[in-house]
Amino acid sequence: MYPNPQDVLPLPQRPDTQQYRTRAKDLVRAYHAGGEAVEIWARQWVDALWRAQSAPGQATADNQADTRDRDRAAQQVTHFARQRLATDDAALHQAQFVIARAHGFPSWPRFVRHLTDAANDQSTSAIFEQAADAIVRGDLSTLLLLLRAHPALVRARSTREHEATLLHYVSANGVENYRQRTPANIVVIATALLDAGADVNATCEVYGGGADTLGLVVTSAHPRAAGVQLALTDLLVARGAPVVAGMVRSALANGCPEAAAHVGALCVARGIALRLDELAGMGLVEPLEAHLSRQTPDDRAAGEAMQMAAWYGRGAAIATMLDHGLPVDTPDPNGGETALHTACYAGHEALVAMLLERGASVHRMDTRYGTTPLVWALHAWLEDGRTPVEAYRAIVHRLLDAGAVADAALAQDERLAGETTLRSRLMQSGTSER
Repeated sequence: MYPNPQDVLPLPQRPDTQQYRTRAKDLVRAYHAGGEAVEIWARQWVDALWRAQSAPGQATADNQADTRDRDRAAQQVTHFARQRLATDDAALHQAQFVIARAHGFPSWPRFVRHLTDAANDQSTSAIFEQAADAIVRGDLSTLLLLLRAHPALVRARSTREHEATLLHYVSANGVENYRQRTPANIVVIATALLDAGADVNATCEVYGGGADTLGLVVTSAHPRAAGVQLALTDLLVARGAPVVAGMVRSALANGCPEAAAHVGALCVARGIALRLDELAGMGLVEPLEAHLSRQTPDDRAAGEAMQMAAWYGRGAAIATMLDHGLPVDTPDPNGGETALHTACYAGHEALVAMLLERGASVHRMDTRYGTTPLVWALHAWLEDGRTPVEAYRAIVHRLLDAGAVADAALAQDERLAGETTLRSRLMQSGTSER
């Protein structure tokens, strides 16, 4: 897979096979030249693709975000190219492989075949690309014209590595990143595809494979931001998409609590048992209470449940688990962070206060980074720019009140220059005897 299969580069409107052959040879020459030649090659290629895709009159904020995306793409291509060419003395076939994978194709022959087909406007591949573009633009009329003219199109698959159907594109998830967009009429678009015979149960090769459209929709940030995630979910379920165990957890893990609650209700109606971490993440205290009364969770289940509840600030759920005997410093089974670490990072001041009252340790270190809850709070605030600032300031004060200790470098961070009182307390914490 390309470093991230969703970070593939867009193709130009009229891709030329011979130009790509030349570009591959240029990469080999750049690698042998040494220095920054590969980086320059990657930058020139990415810049050319971005210029071909850019729309005139974009807002400044959009241009700034676009610049960050372009820089990241060039860095990824540079790293991948150097890595691949180093394995085989900069052979031409490795340079060709880099280009194919950067565009989302598993091999150079598959890529060349796609370019050849795309040059023919009536080829299945070219028509599929037109339809995918119509979906993400919300261009219903073009999509309907294509579906009527080519009835088999609705069950065709992309020639890219993910092998998605057109219906998968309505999720704006897992497919190439430049097509991860949700137009306002996406429910109408999805309805048109289903009416034309799209298979609601079809899966594609993203996130390890076996991903269906419903699973992608309930974990996708784009339909959530567009306010259509639940309507899209209802449409797919009404058309036969299976609601399965674990779907709630996936939605929660991907920052989609509304979809989690929606799917959770569907699970309950269908008699599908919910996991402890799902109940905790949704803050469903009564079912959580019943679950804990029936059985005591093992360490892994307890850690996952505490983490999910902490991330979403479910204080009542955490209190219920503590009342049933789960230790307040129950660690995450993977990274060793406690609920206090996570609540500090997520900025849940009230939950931090409750955990401290219940005896959570401010000195406990996670096993992934070897850091305390204080570091997690300051990292979220200063490094990741999470807001509101007032919540993080209050959290840091609470941790210091509870005896947290900051090392000298953290206390002297220049980004705290305007926080005179807090900075002084951080410096004093490192010199106090404990």
